[in-house]
Amino acid sequence: MTFNILSILPILVLAGFGMLVLVVDVMSARKLGEKNLLAYLSLAGIVIAAIVSRNSTATTLFSFNETFTIDNYALFFNILFLLSTGLVILISHSYIKREDINHGEYYALLMFSTIGMMLMASGADLLNIFIGLEVMSISIYILTGFKRSKLISNEASLKYFLLGAFATGFLLYGISLVYGTTGTIDLRQIASFVAGKGGVKDPLLLMGMGLIIVGLGFKVASVPFHAWVPDVYEGAPTAVTAFMSVGPKAAAFAAFMRIFLTAFGSSHYEWQKAIWILAVLTMTVGNVVAISQTNIKRMLAYSSIAHAGYLLVALVAANNMGVSGTLFYLLAYIFMNIGAFAIVIVLSQKGDVGMNIDDYAGLGFKHPMLAIAMTLFMFSMAGIPPMAGFVGKFYIFSAAIKSGYVGLAIIGVINSVISVYYYLRITVIMYMKEPVRDFHPLTISPLIVVAIAIAVVGTLHLGIFPSKVMEIAQRSILTLR
Repeated sequence: MTFNILSILPILVLAGFGMLVLVVDVMSARKLGEKNLLAYLSLAGIVIAAIVSRNSTATTLFSFNETFTIDNYALFFNILFLLSTGLVILISHSYIKREDINHGEYYALLMFSTIGMMLMASGADLLNIFIGLEVMSISIYILTGFKRSKLISNEASLKYFLLGAFATGFLLYGISLVYGTTGTIDLRQIASFVAGKGGVKDPLLLMGMGLIIVGLGFKVASVPFHAWVPDVYEGAPTAVTAFMSVGPKAAAFAAFMRIFLTAFGSSHYEWQKAIWILAVLTMTVGNVVAISQTNIKRMLAYSSIAHAGYLLVALVAANNMGVSGTLFYLLAYIFMNIGAFAIVIVLSQKGDVGMNIDDYAGLGFKHPMLAIAMTLFMFSMAGIPPMAGFVGKFYIFSAAIKSGYVGLAIIGVINSVISVYYYLRITVIMYMKEPVRDFHPLTISPLIVVAIAIAVVGTLHLGIFPSKVMEIAQRSILTLR
């Protein structure tokens, strides 16, 4: 049995810091300064894990009987996960104190969830990916209901748990069918089996592949597996909503691409039609329903669904530009989405009061810097140049055209145009309407200011200078197939 401690060093770091945060929380006198220490300890764990991730190996490593791999693809996603978790910790610091949920378990669960994401990106077999998905999901189920005194938070957690367990059943049943047909859960051995058979010919294997699509489709919030998203996003603590909209989505796409491009890559034509339909439905439903939303968290929830549709377009294309474009887009999405949620947290009041879109009226005059930042994030999500979102969509739609899916690219562009309406609606409200409320005096935490600044710089930098990151993304996918 192969064993290499370097392959799991970032995971060990996060696990160690997660347990350290719990111990410090329990043993402390629960003074304000000691509570602040929990956030800084968590950030230290994220930074150290990122450092050891970059220096863990220069080549592809397989360990634990070749069930776990560290390659450039996994390392890229590890950095994405750590970046998203770090930004969420920054925006959570003042928020969880305001909402009276400042407990060490919060930070520990964020890190444990990140461990699950890393397992999903590095899984070399279906069982390891499944274990990672469950570690990630269980942590997020708890975080969703972290406001234990709020009925809406409890309801969101229960709904997410029940539907998530149901989707997990589909995924596990699909894995069992794949194993029963091929005799293995190793992705490379499955690829050899499928290639040797000239494609997915066995109906049971085809059914197993379809059930895996259903299970992962739930995690990426694709239509028609999206019903949980708006209620869960609205009911969860806003910082948790920001987290689940980026990290778990990126992890699900990491697993999606590793499974279907590695194990089923030679039978692309047999699954691309199903993904094509999911992409069209997801983009269209997400954008159309977002138009009618009056709550900003629900609007961002349907926006998240639409962005999942754009990413599925790249999976349909399944070429190098599409896969590397997915990595680029996920990085851009982390910056613009967490940045938007950071603004939402700053402008809301205890109990998440002030979540209606109309509550942003007059923001451009009362708090111009926050309005400018929010405008940048909305423009980026809409795909307006020179923001990161525009470049990401350009890569994805170009990949679809390059693979011959011109119609799909056109549908994607039309949906992107539709999204401009509800994104620019927020900008219009901020600058062209009279305030409907008295903005409370803002005492913004330095940590959330840092998070917003990082998000703004990242959104602009990826939009104006995308080539370097795209080169890294292109190198990262070389070991995927």
